This record gives sequence, C-alpha cells and structure tokens, in this order.
Amino acid sequence: MKKNNSKVLIWATNIGFVIISFIALFPILNLLISSFRPSSELMRNGISLFFDPSTMSLDNYLYIFTQGGNYWSWFTNSLVISAITIVLSLFFSSMVGYALALYDFKGKNLIFGFVLFILMVPFEILMLPLFQLMINFNLINTYTAVILPAVVAPVAVFFFRQYALGLPKELMDAARIDGANEYGIFFKIMLPLMAPSMAAMAILQGLGSWNNFLWPLIVLRSNDMFTLPIGLATLLTPYGNNYDILIAGSVMTILPIIILFIFFQRYFVAGLTVGGVKG
Repeated sequence: MKKNNSKVLIWATNIGFVIISFIALFPILNLLISSFRPSSELMRNGISLFFDPSTMSLDNYLYIFTQGGNYWSWFTNSLVISAITIVLSLFFSSMVGYALALYDFKGKNLIFGFVLFILMVPFEILMLPLFQLMINFNLINTYTAVILPAVVAPVAVFFFRQYALGLPKELMDAARIDGANEYGIFFKIMLPLMAPSMAAMAILQGLGSWNNFLWPLIVLRSNDMFTLPIGLATLLTPYGNNYDILIAGSVMTILPIIILFIFFQRYFVAGLTVGGVKG
C-alpha cells in the first residue's frame, strides 16, 4: 500500500513539474513562433500561438544575418562587456568574500556590515553618484563605465563569503607549514574548492550583465557602443516599429545565456545550495 502511495506521489510530482515547466516556457515558445511571422501579421493579430502557417518564414532571421549590421555590433558589445564583467567580478568578489570568511582582521565585521548595507540599497539610489563619478573620471561612453560598478558586486561578495565559511581551515594551516604563501593558498588550494560557487555566480553575474539596460543606457551615448537591450529598444520609434526584427533579435539574445547555463549547470545547484546554508 505504501509503495502504491509512493508511486502516485512521484507521478503527481512529475506531472506538477511538467505543468510548471510548460507555464515557464510558454512565453519563450510564444516568442519563438512569433519570430517567424511578418510585421504586418504581428500588428494585426499580436503575439499569440494562433497564427497562419502560410505567412511564416525565415525572412526576419535572414535580415539579421545579412543586413543587421547594427544588431551584430550590439551583440558583440554585450558579449565583450558580459565576459569581462564575469571574469573581473568572479576574481575580485571571490577574493573579498574569501578574506571576510577565513581571515581575522580589524574592521572585518564593519566591512561585512557595509557589504550588507549596500546589498539592501536599490541601484537606482546609487545611479546619480555613480554617474557623477564616471563624469569625473571621463569614462562616459566607454565599456569601462559599464563594467566598473559590477567589478566587486555586493551580492557576489556575500555569496562567496557564505560559501567560503564551509571550507576547511586545516588545509590553509597545512599549506602554510609546507611553505605556501597566502596567494598560493588561495589560487592553488582554496579557489579550486570554490568551483561550484564560481560557476553558479558566473551564471548569475552573466545573466545580470547581459540583460542590464538602465545603467548602460545612462553612460553610453553612441549607437555603435550600445548593448543589445538598448539597441533592440531603439527599433521601436514614433516613426516606425520593427516588431518582426525586434522579436527575432530577442530570440537570438537568449542563446548566449542558454549556452552559459549548459556549460555550468553541473555546479549551479550545488553552488547555490552549499553557499546558501553555510555559516
């Protein structure tokens, strides 16, 4: 009897997950189908699963690949900015979180308190002083202005600190006895142990940087420097709306995030779970 109840529970759980997955994927499926429809039908019927198969074509994607020069410029800008942001953020944030977790020094709790405070402050409040800072450094309309505020992200510092609290300090003591310096201990011993947290944060930071719209919109000026979210937004103007190109471009925008998740999915759940319960 218990086995039958267990099987029913498993089947019910699986069906529930399938329904939830369909609900989550429904907007993406809707977007994918609409990307093959011409602008005239989109304006007439809107974005929906009900469509005329005879009107569907690859024209939107052909336009992007053959005539969408600006699109690929925006795509490259987003790719470069996201890649640099991920690398720098993981490097510096992991070092700060590691130090706050495993070293004892004066002002440690105060620094961590500042990290938590900044974590609770909405970014919109920080935009004005950050913008003034970028003006003073003469960094407006540069990649550096977009990347710099995300180099040491409070959420990443907190995440790495929580994860590092679960690392064995005995390994550090053993390495010191063998003559390793503190940088060698971090890069050769402790950093490999933090691989799951690094992978999880790479996905989160990459997703945040790739989809970032507000801050790049503030600091970037020229069309050739725009990132994808800003560039796609420029397709909608009072003088004409290229919904067909916008939707096809949005579908292409999803691909890098999917590829990033596929590469790091083995560590993603482990990194989030361990990093969330340690400490």
